[in-house]
Amino acid sequence: MRLWCSFLKRPSARGTAQISPSGRGRTASLAEEQKLASGSGALQNVFGTGDENIRLLEKWMRVHVALRGGDIVVEGEEERDVDNTREILKKLCALAEKGERVDTAVVQSAVSLLEKGELDQLDNLYGEIVATTFRGRPIRCKTLGQREYVRAIRRNTLTFGVGPAGTGKTYLAMAMAVAALKSKEVERIVLTRPAVEAGEKLGFLPGDLQEKIDPYLRPLYDALADMFGYDQFQKMIDRNIIEVAPLAYMRGRTLEESFIILDEAQNTTREQMKMFLTRMGNHSRVVVNGDATQIDLVDRRMSGLTEAEKILKDVRGVGMVYFSDEDVVRHDMVGRIIRAYETYYKQDH
Repeated sequence: MRLWCSFLKRPSARGTAQISPSGRGRTASLAEEQKLASGSGALQNVFGTGDENIRLLEKWMRVHVALRGGDIVVEGEEERDVDNTREILKKLCALAEKGERVDTAVVQSAVSLLEKGELDQLDNLYGEIVATTFRGRPIRCKTLGQREYVRAIRRNTLTFGVGPAGTGKTYLAMAMAVAALKSKEVERIVLTRPAVEAGEKLGFLPGDLQEKIDPYLRPLYDALADMFGYDQFQKMIDRNIIEVAPLAYMRGRTLEESFIILDEAQNTTREQMKMFLTRMGNHSRVVVNGDATQIDLVDRRMSGLTEAEKILKDVRGVGMVYFSDEDVVRHDMVGRIIRAYETYYKQDH
């Protein structure tokens, strides 16, 4: 069954925008109407599990949204808030109509784009597929910062992704690596990060090399297993098509025809960063990710990431992408926590 979502706006002392899936005009006094075809599950998709999408939208937009007799009614004290919510709902319904899954991250992206006056970019964001998981789920950028990051990786030989946790840096870099491997742009994927928690002295830990480094590289494993499926991922590990190793094991090597990702780069020393960057061989691409607010080194000033940002910012073929709290795609509380920490670190402590 196909329904018609009509976005109806009528005068109200509080400001009310009504969205009706019935396709029938509500009254003759409607100021504006726009119809949008929508599948029978579109409204449920827009509202989200347990109405979580709408509850989040209500909180951010300072409105009340209700489903009454098959109509979505938006009410608020300010007409601007009601109108903006209406525009967001139109975009969300359009995505639902295309079969896209609408979740809280999509709602967050819509609100963020609206605040920047770029709500029309929402369609473009979700129209670009970065890669596909082994279950067939498309991986897409969810913020403008993420899109800039993906495009920078495509343009440059070396790309730095700098910003807070939860912005999708690692996952998107993995997706780009998988896409490059599948299209035969590279022959292998190399993933590394400094095991700073163990002081890189892995010999003191029990087990073989794989068992020693697993706890520090688990986020990378999880991302790749999601894209390849665990069995296929394990086969590629065994065939050395995918290599996951601590940064200390990169010394003395030249990595050709590889997609190389350095994660948690803020915990590299200056010497380690220079060593890593000079491992790049012919026909390789490198992505370096990190967060300068999460440096675990004893002397924060010794971070190889912060030094590399300054030294390489104007070098041809090097891209620098900076994420902000607006690019966080986890729970909205994460964004607030990040802003609080950024404010703290800007002060003298």
